[in-house]
Amino acid sequence: MAQTRTCRSALSCFLLVAVPVAAWQTAQSQSVLPNRPLTADSSSSSQLREEQAKEDMDSCRIHQITSLPGSHKFPSEFIEAVASDPNANDPDKIWGLTTDTNTQIPAQNRAMYISKSTDGGATWAQVARIDSRYFDAEIGEGLRNGFIVSPGATYFVITTQRGAFQVFPQQGTSEPSIKSIVGPRVPTTPPKMPITKKPGDPVRANIVEMTGDGKQLIIGYGYFDRDPKILTYSRDGNGSWIEDQFLPRPPTDMDLLSIEFDNPRNPNPGYLYVGTGDQVYLLNRRTGEWSRIHGVGPDSAIHGMSVVGGLHLAACWGIYNPAGPGIVRRVTEAKFLLHRTSDEAGSNLRAYSIEVDPRRTNREVVTSITGVYTSQDKGETWRRLNDLPEGEYRLAHFNSDGTILVSGMPGTFLVNPFSETCFPRLKTRGK
Repeated sequence: MAQTRTCRSALSCFLLVAVPVAAWQTAQSQSVLPNRPLTADSSSSSQLREEQAKEDMDSCRIHQITSLPGSHKFPSEFIEAVASDPNANDPDKIWGLTTDTNTQIPAQNRAMYISKSTDGGATWAQVARIDSRYFDAEIGEGLRNGFIVSPGATYFVITTQRGAFQVFPQQGTSEPSIKSIVGPRVPTTPPKMPITKKPGDPVRANIVEMTGDGKQLIIGYGYFDRDPKILTYSRDGNGSWIEDQFLPRPPTDMDLLSIEFDNPRNPNPGYLYVGTGDQVYLLNRRTGEWSRIHGVGPDSAIHGMSVVGGLHLAACWGIYNPAGPGIVRRVTEAKFLLHRTSDEAGSNLRAYSIEVDPRRTNREVVTSITGVYTSQDKGETWRRLNDLPEGEYRLAHFNSDGTILVSGMPGTFLVNPFSETCFPRLKTRGK
């Protein structure tokens, strides 16, 4: 079956990142976990949950995560973003951002949550609750919010439809101290594309990155207005982020979807990768000049990227592996399942994230509209994790023991696809 290769911001797969949460709830049916589910029990201790997760991993079962905060209605158990302390050496200590915006919840009670896990996502503890004053669930909130942990995890930065914010957890309460980070506003002149905002409203903040030393912050703005902007910030004496300058405009009018430094641990990285609704661009931070990454196909919305072992890209119509400095190569022979009902296979894939195991760089995981795929030969061959509930997945994180945290519309799960014991037992369709 031929596919129309259209992925512009107002059309096709790129539109998927902008569908309001209410539409998700209409379209998304609850999947039934094919393995033993872990039922939510508020009296269960973290230790018990961790033991159950280990038992499931050792027994080659999919382990469902149920300890995230909120109503436990869709989409409260879908982790939008995972981040770690850039100065920490413990890969299993992570923070997650979730959004509880189910339409059955009164608007004033809807919230975003920051939670912490010290065991690679097996258990979670709420750190901060961000109330509905700081986001707008009516125009696509809960689909692409940026999230960064500061060095030392003393505060967080989130991006929403209403701008960017510093979130400072307060001991003994879930209500944090929140500071707005000043950004651009919708101009009085008509935008290039019709948008739901009025003149003077904050422009949506989307991508966010911070240098490893916590001294510089970069935030991208724009949401279907075909006027993307990237600002840099520095901290004042009170620890607030103050606008520094506009970076040179990227050579595109498409939305900004992903961002990475070439070396995230470098306190002064020389290059910045930015994925947009059409291509990937590289900014030389010393000269201020943009260049385009070679090898990316036309009309590719770059939803995610990883710089572990070189630049890897998750795009609307496939994935890309590094092929040299400033060059990537599309994985054209991967046997991805595009149509679950017919098992039709092909090389096109609407991918949302790609992660590379920093300890075992031959291992990769991709999340997509059709499920989760793993590779153990640097992306040359792939297999779909068919034991997971059917649905759209958007996020993955490698743990130190090789297990993977994956999250998407069906929920959040721990999987162990690279275990020598479990690998032969992973189900393949029709067997």
